[in-house]
Amino acid sequence: MLTLATTTAPAPIDGLWLQHRDQREAFRARQQGRILPLREIEGRVLPTMRGTQYLGFDFDTDRGIYTLKFLRDGTVIWVEVDGSSGQIIGRTGN
Repeated sequence: MLTLATTTAPAPIDGLWLQHRDQREAFRARQQGRILPLREIEGRVLPTMRGTQYLGFDFDTDRGIYTLKFLRDGTVIWVEVDGSSGQIIGRTGN
């Protein structure tokens, strides 16, 4: 029975390693002083997004851009923030 359980279990997916890549990259950039901490970015953006559900963020290391994701009435809203200045530089959705 144990053999059956281990042979039918799904194989590890490379995506598991990639799952927290954005967080790791943001942490390194923060340690190097290139960007503001995520909590500071969130502290600036979340109050402006009343009536939404915060889903999380992505971080583009090459550009130093945080993309915060929100959900409102079934619509996803992306807010791009310059990681070094904390300024909102783009937004999609309603």
